[in-house]
Amino acid sequence: MRHPTTVDPTSGTAKYGVWGVRRPSNLLAAAFATVIVALAAATWPMPARAVDGCLVLLCFAAPSWRAIPQCVPPIREVLRDLARGRPFPTCGMSGPGNSARHQWASAPDYCPPQYTRVFDGPNGPVFSCDYTGAVTVSVEGTVWTRTWWGFGGDTSTEFTPAAKAQLGTWDTKFDTDYAAWLASLPPPEPPCPAC
Repeated sequence: MRHPTTVDPTSGTAKYGVWGVRRPSNLLAAAFATVIVALAAATWPMPARAVDGCLVLLCFAAPSWRAIPQCVPPIREVLRDLARGRPFPTCGMSGPGNSARHQWASAPDYCPPQYTRVFDGPNGPVFSCDYTGAVTVSVEGTVWTRTWWGFGGDTSTEFTPAAKAQLGTWDTKFDTDYAAWLASLPPPEPPCPAC
């Protein structure tokens, strides 16, 4: 290790040996390093707090997660996480037959008809889905709800007949959209009496 031959007290730089190269003194270098570490610590992202999978499961099974203030932040967070490719949270305390899982949408096979779009492509029809994926909640081994979600945070929840019977009221967006889609279809061809 080389030692400085002289130190300039006004600039805090040291002059080394024969070539006269000026370098920061140890005190100035230490202060600079401390500032860099403090700035880096302040700007580096902190580890994300995991979403409570049990709360998410309950919220997705509710009649309307948007109507429950405690559900809005975790559901929005899990949808942002899914959009970023992060895994769906799990709930170890849900009990047998109670679960939630995520699956990416794929039109026309895994997308409700009211949210499936068809375009003419060069090699035939091209299908797309208005939603990116769906979270399916099962209660006691039976599908309860399927919440379709998009990158913008929009959702539409499909409630099964069993869920509707037990809940009494639910968010009707999915049903309303389906009814509007059915009404937009052309009427069926009348039967041919001469055929």
